[in-house]
Amino acid sequence: MTFIALLGLLAACVTTAAYVPQAYKTIITRSTSSLSLPTYSLLFAGTTLWVVYALYINNLPILVANGVTAVLAGIILYLKLTAKES
Repeated sequence: MTFIALLGLLAACVTTAAYVPQAYKTIITRSTSSLSLPTYSLLFAGTTLWVVYALYINNLPILVANGVTAVLAGIILYLKLTAKES
């Protein structure tokens, strides 16, 4: 693996890790009232499109970063859509 690919994977890990605390807090508390539905809808759609793009161009850093972020955003979006206070 090249240095640039490793750099991309590191960047993917760091930026994706930024979503973990929000996802964890939302899953544990089930509270989504302060979260924006349009933001998480767009984030989920955008990261899903990035996953498709990464698969098409065979780019592991883009795939990893956006795949994990799409899962986390998808969980939050699901909770937002199904929460009583949303």
